[in-house]
Amino acid sequence: MNVFSDTAFDGHEQVVFANDKATGLKTIIAVHNTNLGPSLGGCRMWPYASEQEAIHDVLRLSRGMTYKSALANLPLGGGKSVIIGDPRSQKTPELFRAMGRAVEQVGGRYIVAEDVGTSPEDMEQIASQTKHVGGINDGSDPARTGDPSPFTAYGVFIGLKEAVRFKLGTDNLTGMRVAVQGLGHVGYHLCRMLHEAGAKLIVADLNNNSVAAAVNEFGAKAVSVEDILAADADILAPCALGGIINDRSIDTLKAGIIAGASNNQLQHDRHGEMLREKGVLYAPDYVINAGGVVEVHYCREGKSVAETNKHIEGIASTVREIFERAKQQNLSTGFVADRLAEERFGLIRKAA
Repeated sequence: MNVFSDTAFDGHEQVVFANDKATGLKTIIAVHNTNLGPSLGGCRMWPYASEQEAIHDVLRLSRGMTYKSALANLPLGGGKSVIIGDPRSQKTPELFRAMGRAVEQVGGRYIVAEDVGTSPEDMEQIASQTKHVGGINDGSDPARTGDPSPFTAYGVFIGLKEAVRFKLGTDNLTGMRVAVQGLGHVGYHLCRMLHEAGAKLIVADLNNNSVAAAVNEFGAKAVSVEDILAADADILAPCALGGIINDRSIDTLKAGIIAGASNNQLQHDRHGEMLREKGVLYAPDYVINAGGVVEVHYCREGKSVAETNKHIEGIASTVREIFERAKQQNLSTGFVADRLAEERFGLIRKAA
């Protein structure tokens, strides 16, 4: 197993491996940067094909959380954890209590929350062993369920509207054709917001039931998962897997704006420059999908959902600054977003 030589290693402050034989827990906790505050990031449970794959994922994801929190103006650093295992068959309350003990041993430098393969109920088990956990619904605000996905969707919606305003001079979405790839929790919430704003939806998902629900509830047009990226749309909203903006998809892309929830949408950094050259405005994913981490932070601070939403609405000004800098400097929006984040969390890169 390699950590320091992994391509996703980026000067991480701490990487912790923890094991609990009694419950079968095998977890890796990565703390990327704590310049702005303790690191916060979700716990992903996934049946990784190898331990090296798990290491690479936790390093990559924790770095992304540093940049996300910095651009969301939160007093937090970036961290992430992964549990090696199948969430469909290997989850037990005891396993997550063991995870809580592992988090506690990091001493407050890492705050855990839910992610792919984990749930608010799992976080409650973790919370029985450590206070360093987010995404717990204490019942104090009826608008809060413990599920961060509606807040993630709201941030994407805000960022998408700002992209439309910057490129087209209006934030009126009536009649706009939006292709939504992926109808999970975030994607479906986003569809609802877009539908209420008057947009015309084109949708695709591997889950036929989710597609049927979107067609029935929102009047969406269904297309195949193979065709959604090349759909005849004004806006593409990727809300599924990462790496979908690549050499092949850029060639077939018809949308003039990309603004969605999925992480790491660009397969490589150079694809951001390819989008710029093609005249496609890309709203960097980790900027506009930060609503969930904002909600986790505000919930931990005992603040209301109204305060959470007000903070999320600030995504508009951040993404506007990125668009304006990118235009002035003839740079990709992804490159500019990275540099702005690094300014905020104090990364100083040595000149080549």
